Amino acid sequence: MKLVENEGETGRCFGTNLEVMFCGGFMKVTKLLAFRLFLIILVVMFVGTGIFTTLSVNLQSRQILHTMVSNVSQMSDLIKRSLHYSMLLNRREDIYQIITTIGSEPGIEAIRIYNKKGEITFSTVSGEVGKSVNTSAEACNVCHVAGKAPLSPNPSELTRIFRSPKGYRVLGMITPIRNELKCSSADCHAHPASQTVLGVLDVMVPLGGLDANLASLRQERYTSALLMVIVVAGLAGVFIWLMVNIPVRKLTLGTQEIMKGNLDYRISVRTNDEIGQLAESFNRMGEELKRARDELTQWAQTLEQRVDEKTEQLRRAQVNIIQMEKMASLGKLAATVAHELNNPLEGVLTYARLLKKKIRPGELSPEQVSEIVEVLSIISDETARCGSIVKNLLLFSRQRVGEFSEEDLRAIVERSVKLIEHHLKMHNIKLELDLGNQPAVLLCDPYQIEQALLALEINAVEAMPEGGVLSISINSVPELEAVRLKISDTGIGIREEDIPHIFEPFFTTKKEGKGTGLGLSIVYGIIERHGGSIAVQSRLHEGTTFTITLPCNSRPTEGIDSTSKGKNVD
Repeated sequence: MKLVENEGETGRCFGTNLEVMFCGGFMKVTKLLAFRLFLIILVVMFVGTGIFTTLSVNLQSRQILHTMVSNVSQMSDLIKRSLHYSMLLNRREDIYQIITTIGSEPGIEAIRIYNKKGEITFSTVSGEVGKSVNTSAEACNVCHVAGKAPLSPNPSELTRIFRSPKGYRVLGMITPIRNELKCSSADCHAHPASQTVLGVLDVMVPLGGLDANLASLRQERYTSALLMVIVVAGLAGVFIWLMVNIPVRKLTLGTQEIMKGNLDYRISVRTNDEIGQLAESFNRMGEELKRARDELTQWAQTLEQRVDEKTEQLRRAQVNIIQMEKMASLGKLAATVAHELNNPLEGVLTYARLLKKKIRPGELSPEQVSEIVEVLSIISDETARCGSIVKNLLLFSRQRVGEFSEEDLRAIVERSVKLIEHHLKMHNIKLELDLGNQPAVLLCDPYQIEQALLALEINAVEAMPEGGVLSISINSVPELEAVRLKISDTGIGIREEDIPHIFEPFFTTKKEGKGTGLGLSIVYGIIERHGGSIAVQSRLHEGTTFTITLPCNSRPTEGIDSTSKGKNVD
């Protein structure tokens, strides 16, 4: 048979599966408050009823024995009175007949008469007459102590109980036959007046029947007491089950329901005692908790609604800010476009005037025709250059938000660089591109990425007013399934205390009126919506490097707070 061990909340049990189940159930029952109350009541009832029954039986036994002693005393007195006349006349035969007749009655063990010397003169037991009695025997302990016979024994000590050779108890009563005046003056057998006791009448009654009745009475009483304890304990158990266990279980179930979140659960109250008051308090607690939860839920819904409203307002404001920043960038580009278009247009105008002077009917030589063709080629190239500048400007200004497609990041970088090409020449800035040999394809909104790159490139140009180097590189990060873009400059750098704040809206390190403080905030928002991250490293008077990491399979996400966690500032 396989033994198992189970250790739970109630304790540890060993044995077979059935024994473990029984042990676990028993130990669980012993934990119940109702069981403990029932056990206390049961023990008190057992002890109290046992003590009461024992005292009652002992008291009744003493009363019955006292009645028996009284009856034997009356019998002894009756026998003594019956023998009185015959003893006065010294009629020994009559005395013998009286003793024998009475001794043959049921309930009489023996009747003896002892003389002063301790000799049996009359006895219902054959063969005892004439024998002397050993005063140290159990039957003689009442009157004889240490071998000396008392002159006048106490009447309360004339009764003795001893055990017969047959094994049952015997009640013996000794009645002294005193020397009365009639005895001392009688003609038949006069005794001197100084002799106070002539002999002793010893009447013995068997107590076997009495002991049997007392044993039966004791058994009946204990049986009745046990049945009473069982009945009362059963009633007490039912009472405790109904008045304690069931209400406590209801309270326990109620607390479990409250713990599960069921604040509508209520306990039925049927009593006005402490448990009923506890149930009422529990119900009131449930009502208060439900009311508090409803208030919290209402506040949460209100706050959620307000958050949604504010979120929508921020989203719309961000869209407007992005558009404003784009327009500001367009304003910056306008000067570049003006300078960029001025040179080719001057050339177009110059060569157009030159052609106008050279064209004369019939005066064109082959050399002149060749020169005109060359001028027209220059005009064509400059015009195409102007068209390219305007086309790139229109592509950048076109507002298309949220359209993700697979794009090569290298092409986006090249388009953004063309827009600031004249800026680089004007500020004597060298451009270094390391775009790699492999396509850097990612899922993105190309116009937003281009806008972010252009903002970072313009900041880099403005950070190098005396010239410098602008480096842009692209590397793949296979372990992250992402592409990493770095934009570095050798400009004036950023102060260390300003670095943690550069992505915050309206924060700027430029002179008043030179910047809105929204450029880098918008850049961060764009990168965040693409699921990427942006980090910055800068040393004052040495330069700044922005590192952008973009996942290859990005999906558009909501990004409003540009100061939220996610950016990495080193």
